[in-house]
Order: sequence, then C-alpha cells, then structure tokens
Amino acid sequence: MRLALAARRHAAALSVLIAAAGCVPSSEAPAKPAPSSVPPSRPATISAAVPVRADFTLRGTPEQGAVLVGQAPSGTRLLTLDSQPVPVASDGAFLIAFDRDAGPSALLVATLASGQRIERALAIAAGSWRIEHINAPYRGSASSDADFARRRPAELAQIAAARATPVESDGWRQKFRWPVTGRFSGFFGSQRVYQGKPGSYHSGTDVAVPAGTPFYAPADGVVTLAASTPFTLEGNLLIVDHGMGLSSAFLHCQRLDVKAGDRVTQGQQLGLVGRTGRATGPHMHWGLKWRDARLDPGKLAGPMGS
Repeated sequence: MRLALAARRHAAALSVLIAAAGCVPSSEAPAKPAPSSVPPSRPATISAAVPVRADFTLRGTPEQGAVLVGQAPSGTRLLTLDSQPVPVASDGAFLIAFDRDAGPSALLVATLASGQRIERALAIAAGSWRIEHINAPYRGSASSDADFARRRPAELAQIAAARATPVESDGWRQKFRWPVTGRFSGFFGSQRVYQGKPGSYHSGTDVAVPAGTPFYAPADGVVTLAASTPFTLEGNLLIVDHGMGLSSAFLHCQRLDVKAGDRVTQGQQLGLVGRTGRATGPHMHWGLKWRDARLDPGKLAGPMGS
C-alpha cells in the first residue's frame, strides 16, 4: 500500500515538472505579448538637397548697350551695382544692364545676411557706333523751334512719369522677340545729324515696314504710357514696362491698340506702325531702357527671325 501511494505521488510530481518545462501543451491559451511602446521602424527619407550658390551666375556679355540676367549668391540681403541697389526676385534672380556710354568697368556686390560681401568685377566691352545723317528737322513735328521748346518739357515729364511707375511683371525673364520684322533702317547707338545739326545718339533700332503693319509685344508687361496725342519727336508713343526696371518704347505709331494700365502678353498686337513725329518714312522704332541706361534691342532679342 505504501509503495503504491509513493508511486502515485512520484508520477504526479513528474507531470508538473514536464508541464512547467513546456513539453506538454497547456490547457489554457498562451498569454499575448505586451504591446511595445516603440513604433515600428520606417525607411529613412532622403530629402533633395537645396542648391546653394556661393557666387554669382550671369547670363550675357558685359558690354555697352547689353542686358545681363543673373542669380545672386544664396542668402543675399542686398545687391548693388556700382553702389546702386538692384532688386532681387524671391528666387535670387536679377537683371542689370549697361548704357551705350557706360564706362569700362562696374562692380557687382552681394551682401549676405551674415554681413559677408561677395564681389564680382565686370569689364564692360566698348561698342562700335555709326554716324547717321537724317533728312528731318531736329525739332520734329513742332512748327518752329519756339513751339518745340514750349511743348517738349511736358512730353518729357510724361515719359519720366511713365518710367517711374512701379510695375510687377516677369516679362524681363522671357526671351524677347522682335515686335515687327523687316529691313533695318536705323541702328542703336548711332550718332545722328539732323539736316546738319548734331543730335543725340539713336536710342533704339528702326525697322522699315509699310504703314499700317501690326506690331506685337516683345515680352509680357504693363502699359505705362499710351500717348493721347502725338509727341513732337516720338509721335504716337507707347511704353511697356517688363518689370525690374526694364521697359520698351515704340515710336512713330500710326495707331495704338492698348491703353495705360493694360497688362499685355508676349505676342499680343499693340498697334500699327506709322510715321508720326520725327520720321522720314514709316518704320518701327523700338527702344529699350533699364533705369537710365539705354540698351540695344538686338542684344536682347537676338538676330531677327531667330
């Protein structure tokens, strides 16, 4: 009896040990593991590096009558050309230009937010200018020298006010087009002599076409002047500002199809070519100006037909 009781106790103890060791499935469901407080790992995200410009980038050739478009160094707080402030777009782009009589050098300076200055010295190439004799009176359509002296100040005031009008436009970023195509009859920068009387140099490029030929916007912009009556020299004058201080002037027009304040797009018809003002025949005079610098349209638009 005692032996049988001992055997039963030994068997029961052995069963408990085996179950504890996990060799026999338990009759209860296994406990679920406690949730982890650490989120599952995710693949690392690689962000695109933002390009950093440590110096200027410039497109164009520094020369008299030319326009340059550039990118300022990253972090530029102030940009100047020969100590004069130059506006910079939000993406760092800017525009500078050089007058027909610009000196041989210019200094472009970017001041960064840290106070560091980055400088670029520019050597400006000289142009080669013609002499043109024009068989037209110096006073243009004015009836006399006295009439010209009386009328001209008000005309110049209108032109100055138009060029001083602030404009928001990205036309200056575009590849400019010729407003009309035809035969060149006058060249930018030429010294002009009007019936023997020396005048100022030619401020634009003349394209001879028949009167009534449509002309078109070379780039986007805003009309800042559409003369209501013909000016003594310019005739029916139209000025379109392309932003950043760059503007186009169209002279001697027969008709204007837009008015001051109109926003125009590249390729839009602006009017008809004529011979109003000081003109010996129908043609389009296209002038470009950046601030006080008069520019060569051909250097911005390239060869005609390109």
